[in-house]
Amino acid sequence: MTSRISVAVMGAALLLYIATAIWLAVMFFAAGSPASIGMGIALTVIAPIGAWTLVRELMFGFSADRLGKTLDAEGGMPEAPAELTPSGRLRRDDIEPLIAEHTAAAEAAADDWRARYRLGVVQDAAGRRKDARASIREAIRLEKTTG
Repeated sequence: MTSRISVAVMGAALLLYIATAIWLAVMFFAAGSPASIGMGIALTVIAPIGAWTLVRELMFGFSADRLGKTLDAEGGMPEAPAELTPSGRLRRDDIEPLIAEHTAAAEAAADDWRARYRLGVVQDAAGRRKDARASIREAIRLEKTTG
């Protein structure tokens, strides 16, 4: 629930930023000097880019959450190793074999979003955020194309 509240706060902050940026852009355009017009143009370009980025991240987050809930309801989420570090992370010795196992499973079932999603979960647990996002993004794509 706290992540949903965080998303709502970030969305509200972005809307406030966009409104402020548009207001400032109008003020810069009204000033009429070349420098102020340049600033107005910059604000007019930057605000939609921020909105697009937030919308894209929200779509990713909601899709990933939906797939995670589906996989969890099916009982298909990967099992954590018996031993974790005191902070709850995977032990270094367990990371490579676990990732290799799930990578092989994802490659063997190239059209299965579930295998790709499990790989992403394991990569995230191993601290490989960039790889995890790529795997989960691929799972979302596969789920959309295969249903």
